[in-house]
Amino acid sequence: MTSEAAGARRWGGPIVGLLVLAWIGGLIAAAAWWLNIGLAQWNANYDGRPDELVGLGRQASRALLVAALVAVAGPAVIALVAYRLRLVRTAIVFLVLTVVIAVPALPFAASVGRGLTPVPADTTPGPPGHCVELSGGDNRCPGG
Repeated sequence: MTSEAAGARRWGGPIVGLLVLAWIGGLIAAAAWWLNIGLAQWNANYDGRPDELVGLGRQASRALLVAALVAVAGPAVIALVAYRLRLVRTAIVFLVLTVVIAVPALPFAASVGRGLTPVPADTTPGPPGHCVELSGGDNRCPGG
């Protein structure tokens, strides 16, 4: 083992540990953000402000999407850093954790992402752009 590899192993554990703490902190922050939006939705619902509920629903979808992204990206980054620091077993564990989290998170994120797409506005039909003959009278079009 070279001195470079020994140095990487010596600092690898604390670096990976800090990354794990940062990942968990990111998950807690995303969950707190989502909970805060949920409380605001509850408040808007009971205060009789239904117009705010749509905007808060979009914010909640965005918060859940961020939480899913953090949940999947965190272990992937940790696995990459652990592999670069020659902590192969740690990298494999976090790679497997990434796959285990990503399998349910991807369909969940897709369904949440559909909630972020804007709903097309209702279009009411306007007057026809062509001549419409009316029954029960003359069959001429207006204007000629």
